[in-house]
Amino acid sequence: MAVAYPHFLVSENHATVEQPTLMVSPAAPCPSVTLTQDDLKKIAAYKAVEHVKSGMVVGLGTGSTAKHAVDRIAELMRQGKLKDIIGIPTSKKTHEQAVSLGIPLSDLDSHHIVDLTIDGADEVDPGLNLVKGRGGSLLREKMVESASKKFIVIVDESKLVNYVGGSRLAMPVEVIPFCWNHSLKRLVSLFAYAGCVGELRKCAETGKAFETDNGNYIIDLYFEKDMGDLNEASDLILRLPGIVEHGMFLGLATSLIVAGVEGITVKTKIGNELEGSGWRRCNSFGNWLRVSRVLFQRGGGSSTMTHPTT
Repeated sequence: MAVAYPHFLVSENHATVEQPTLMVSPAAPCPSVTLTQDDLKKIAAYKAVEHVKSGMVVGLGTGSTAKHAVDRIAELMRQGKLKDIIGIPTSKKTHEQAVSLGIPLSDLDSHHIVDLTIDGADEVDPGLNLVKGRGGSLLREKMVESASKKFIVIVDESKLVNYVGGSRLAMPVEVIPFCWNHSLKRLVSLFAYAGCVGELRKCAETGKAFETDNGNYIIDLYFEKDMGDLNEASDLILRLPGIVEHGMFLGLATSLIVAGVEGITVKTKIGNELEGSGWRRCNSFGNWLRVSRVLFQRGGGSSTMTHPTT
């Protein structure tokens, strides 16, 4: 049975649970627990919302993980635990969600600086570089997140990669509709050395070209190999006429929250360094992941939290 997040991870005063169990040995095995991918997304989202304070201008991300954060913010507002929040949505879909939940909204024209944005990612590399936009909202997401003092990325552990493009799933590029096939061929030729192929994104229902909120098309690029210097790759893409934006978010994330079956990992960027305490290897992601301060345990018919020494 999947463990529901709220009743064992968050107390009524918007803090961690009341009486965590202390683990004496960090080497003690973590008991098995069944968590769905959506459980993990919700866990990461709820943890991120702990950083939202009354009076903030908050960027509201787009996608299945960010949706949980928007829901949680609205819930805390209804409970009176968050007040005077102004949301800046990153897509029409998020705008509709926030309106339905009663979150007051504005935009970057009225609020040039955003206190905090919470959003998901499709890939995260060890330097907190991201791939975003598989949901189609990369341009508005990048605009809001570039204007944010803090940008917290929330993911489940399946999104961790050794290098950008490492999942071999789509790295989206938003292009104007005019001569999109010409743009596709030029993009692919830029990264032939990395085994790049590309295709126009289409709507599954209609088979027609997918259109972004801005009326543009998306070309999805797929890489067999590491594309190398990401800043150089970014510059090469953006120099092409007809290109609007790409899905690499370089140097924007200030914190990363990863929810996995063994717990929550939080990593924070301070200057050019990544801060935390204690190392733990996570699958093939490498030794950069910080050991979680929160592990989940299922036992005796009840859920508890454990805090290992680090």
